[in-house]
Amino acid sequence: MASNETDPDSDVSDGFAGGHGDEPNIEFYGGRMASAIPLGLFIVWAIFQSGILQIGDTTGLVAGMLVALIVGMFFVKGSWTGYANTIFEGMTQRVAATAIVAWLWAGMFSQVLQDGAFVQGLFWAADVLQVSPELFPAITFILAGLLATGIGTGYGTVILFVGLFFPAGVLIGANPTLLFGAILSGAVFGDNLAPVSDTTIVSAVTQNSDIGGVVASRFKYAIIAAVLAFSAYIIAGFALPTSASIGSIPESFSGNPFGLIHLLSIAVVIVTAVRGRHIVEAISWGILTAIVVNLAFGLSTVADILAFQAPAELATAQTLSWLPFVTLVPMEETGVAGSLYQGALGFFPLIVLTLLIVAGARIMIRGGGFEAMQDWLLETVATNVTRAETTMDLGTGLMNAMITINTAAEIAIAPYIARIGERYNINGYRRANILDANTSALGYIFPWAGGVLVGYAEMGGLVATYGQQMMVRPATVVPFVFHGWFLVGVFLFAALTGFGREYITDRTSGEVARV
Repeated sequence: MASNETDPDSDVSDGFAGGHGDEPNIEFYGGRMASAIPLGLFIVWAIFQSGILQIGDTTGLVAGMLVALIVGMFFVKGSWTGYANTIFEGMTQRVAATAIVAWLWAGMFSQVLQDGAFVQGLFWAADVLQVSPELFPAITFILAGLLATGIGTGYGTVILFVGLFFPAGVLIGANPTLLFGAILSGAVFGDNLAPVSDTTIVSAVTQNSDIGGVVASRFKYAIIAAVLAFSAYIIAGFALPTSASIGSIPESFSGNPFGLIHLLSIAVVIVTAVRGRHIVEAISWGILTAIVVNLAFGLSTVADILAFQAPAELATAQTLSWLPFVTLVPMEETGVAGSLYQGALGFFPLIVLTLLIVAGARIMIRGGGFEAMQDWLLETVATNVTRAETTMDLGTGLMNAMITINTAAEIAIAPYIARIGERYNINGYRRANILDANTSALGYIFPWAGGVLVGYAEMGGLVATYGQQMMVRPATVVPFVFHGWFLVGVFLFAALTGFGREYITDRTSGEVARV
């Protein structure tokens, strides 16, 4: 998800999936599994809205989660106070704040680069290099994977690539749905393999393994899936129709080679993040670099970056109109505008949805639903090592269906993965790899998953400039997240065949447990 957000020596769960301590549990009519009603109803709502009706409205999903939380309240035994307090408790979890901060900073950075003609620069480069629309998704997958691995944030990669590479690709004729899938696949690759990714750190620490060893041991799985995905994007690029028939280049749009100067801004973010600095700091330096580049080369004005649109009739506004960030407009058009404002604005519905979903997950934890599900899998399904690893795969899949933030889902299921793995002597590297691969992949596949919705939110800001051809409904992209599906398939194959399986006795304790 986001890099450099989690200290490997800290409590990675932040209370999300740990024991309840002295906190009272919430009792439900119908037993522990009734605590899953809010998340279950939300999934039904999301499938109906996104899958059946093909409505990719994040605000609609917010309404669905609100309704689900209200319905769940009627199944609580006794006072509803504990249930209500748990909603607040869940919404204050650090894991949700981590995703939100990454979205806001990456959104601002992406918008500053968009307004600085970086998309036009990419369009110019693709035209000069004669990059065909059929090959653009495959190339985008590789580039997105490299960026996500470098900065350690799949969400940030989705925002940047949807805001920058996506419009350039669609304008040269690439299939929009396939291109969106390629961006999501690149995010999966980086989230799974980057040493500084939250999912990598959490998977290693929760399974009592060192991060370096975990990354090295999962490389073979990631590369197999990546090669298959790259091949699939090449084949699909030629098999699927291009976007030429659904839109055209805006009249005001033209290639601008100077926009490529912003490769420097992106390089600043990557280098800063790889050197171990906090992702907020890394992107902040990227934003500052991009602003300087925009102003120095005349790619945008101060008002394009930040503008206070004050009423022309106001005497104070007239007095301050000499300031480059104050503009005079009719009373009905007043407000705040510019790259920094617009870059953050589009994510507000998704932020609310994320907080509500994490609250629903907290209710299921406090109500014992997660524990009941894990106990059932452990006692009735995982009866040998092959079935144990298969249930690890299925358990992480189920968890990601209910909790849309992949790191949060990983934290919730991690104790079960450790418990079942230790029962069958499966070593920490193998457990961490199963946990992280499925979580990273499915967090960018389900239509209501955070990785998909953050890209959809970014697309909303492209419509005004490039038209409706920039919108891809979340449900339609599901089959085209090739790297995600292949990564899930590789680990399911590994569970069924024993490919790559290692037991604790296959390595010394020092190799398996160096946190």
